[in-house]
Amino acid sequence: MRTEMLTALAALGVAGVTAIGAVVSAVVGRRQPRRQARRDDFTTVTERLDKDIERLETRVTRQEVRISGQSAAITYLSALTRTLTGFVRASGLQPPPAPPVPDEAKQYLHDIGV
Repeated sequence: MRTEMLTALAALGVAGVTAIGAVVSAVVGRRQPRRQARRDDFTTVTERLDKDIERLETRVTRQEVRISGQSAAITYLSALTRTLTGFVRASGLQPPPAPPVPDEAKQYLHDIGV
């Protein structure tokens, strides 16, 4: 056999082994679980979002209850202050001047009638 023939047979052998290796890699790759497919599973993502939404709804409800309680406390204190001021004036005295209203509070005072 000539050298060219041996080189051609060697190249054919290498090509065959490479082709077999590619087929085996493809088959083994298909049998492995796909991590990306599990990660992007619609049901899993939906369940996680549902849990996050429930958690946020709980926080919002808790904050609404807290704000409602704070509003009731502010309304009560406002009524108490008006009552005390009226009592002092009815007694013939002059109530002390009110302290300046902070800028942060001014935007909320119209809600309670001050």
